[in-house]
Amino acid sequence: MGDPFSYNGGSMLAMKGEQCVAIGADRRLGAQFQTVATNFQKVFRIQDNILLGLTGLATDVQTFHRLIQYKVNLYRLRENKDMKVNTFVNLISATLYEKRWGPYFVSPIVAGLEYDEVKGVIPITATYDSIGCTSIEGEFQVGGTGADGLIGSCESFWRKGLKPDELEDIVAQSLSAGCDRDILSGWGGVVYTLTKDNLSVKVLKTKQS
Repeated sequence: MGDPFSYNGGSMLAMKGEQCVAIGADRRLGAQFQTVATNFQKVFRIQDNILLGLTGLATDVQTFHRLIQYKVNLYRLRENKDMKVNTFVNLISATLYEKRWGPYFVSPIVAGLEYDEVKGVIPITATYDSIGCTSIEGEFQVGGTGADGLIGSCESFWRKGLKPDELEDIVAQSLSAGCDRDILSGWGGVVYTLTKDNLSVKVLKTKQS
């Protein structure tokens, strides 16, 4: 089978803007170089202010998403409130770490908006290794088999103070450029742009191979 993280392919990135955040992923599901499906969901809306993106082994993507959604629903029932983004970031880390001896073959990316009375809306992005070590630094996070290509694209396109429409376009451009450089990614993409009041979804047409 080779590397479980790259067996099904796929690329993903999240990027911060001015009081907004966006996450984009390709739509390909493969079995190494063979394309199995072109509409595989990799980004999930956990709460109104939290999006979770998952690349890696497709079966673990679905299993991990269902587990996290279960934990968030349980938290909401117990606490009678939604989970804060920073709490959710730590929940992902703890869930990965508790399975460190037989890890999930996923690379999660969290994109969320935290509300502060003083600072206003704060965009948050986070990514992890397979045992839950968290990275929240920087203005963007990348993952998947096309991660190396996405880093260069994001560094070229990102700039300070991006409005939601600008952020959506830049994430789309970065995702398309990164997928073009990875044989295991492609077949279109989806960009989710999250603001305080709205979640917009943009479907991309990229290389069809």
